[in-house]
Amino acid sequence: MLEIRLEKKDRARRIVGWIAVGITVLFTNLWTYWGIIENFHEGWYSTSLLENLAMLFMQYLLFTIAFVALALVSIKWPKVGLGLHIALGIFFAWFFNSGTFNTVGLLIVLPILGLGFLYFYGRPEPKKRAYRIIIILPLLIILAVTPYKLIQVSQRVDDGDYGMRTVAGNNVTLTWAPRGPGWPEGGVSYDEAMEQCRYLSEDGATLMETPQDIWRLPTVEEAVRSMLRHNENAGGAWDPETEKASYQMKPDKETPLWDPHSQIIYYWAAGDAGNDRAYIIVYDGGVFTRKRTSHYGYLTFRAVKDGE
Repeated sequence: MLEIRLEKKDRARRIVGWIAVGITVLFTNLWTYWGIIENFHEGWYSTSLLENLAMLFMQYLLFTIAFVALALVSIKWPKVGLGLHIALGIFFAWFFNSGTFNTVGLLIVLPILGLGFLYFYGRPEPKKRAYRIIIILPLLIILAVTPYKLIQVSQRVDDGDYGMRTVAGNNVTLTWAPRGPGWPEGGVSYDEAMEQCRYLSEDGATLMETPQDIWRLPTVEEAVRSMLRHNENAGGAWDPETEKASYQMKPDKETPLWDPHSQIIYYWAAGDAGNDRAYIIVYDGGVFTRKRTSHYGYLTFRAVKDGE
């Protein structure tokens, strides 16, 4: 009888251990895929390969690396792994102390603690197989997705001209401000963008002491219709009823409208979106709304004036 009980207990611990491994694999694989996509969407803008790789692994894949390491430690040393899970749960509770229990407690802290106890009780056997699965699957995702995204960003057009540009097409002709106060590198709020446009000099290079009212923000429709892909108009159209943009081909982060080597991926667009919100357009043509007071490093504006 004792042997039967021990066998049942061992079987239960193996099952619990593999459940823990399965949770880790599911989380790390989803995060790996999302991290790579986000890395090439909003990251990978540096001219330095080392900086881009550092951003990929130390920012977008950091959680993958951390939870893979945590799982490996927990399988090898369950008590140490439990302590690390508890410490991580306490850290997240402190870091997100402004959040609600339903958000931070139920969705972050308790799942981390629960995973730690699963590894503490469970024994995924054979361990070598668990190690391989935890490590190899995220690597396969990285190797499968990264080359395609690398090819995509390597084909972006960058003519190196960040001066004043006139872009015509799709029944819209606009002159876009040069790099400087009318096209800043840092993030600004919607109201700040509107104000700076008013004070821009005619050449777009200087903020004057009095309003000039030469430059402005492009409307959503103007921005959508102006989007480009490989120096060709993307055929954008804006539906004000559904507030959706559609394109004949998907735009990209390219000159003359965007700087491929800038962290900026959103521009403000003129227009009231209601509830103290305004429109933003993404370099790939997507249109969303943000609070007018939003101030992010990757959200700025590029002033325009009617082109000849």
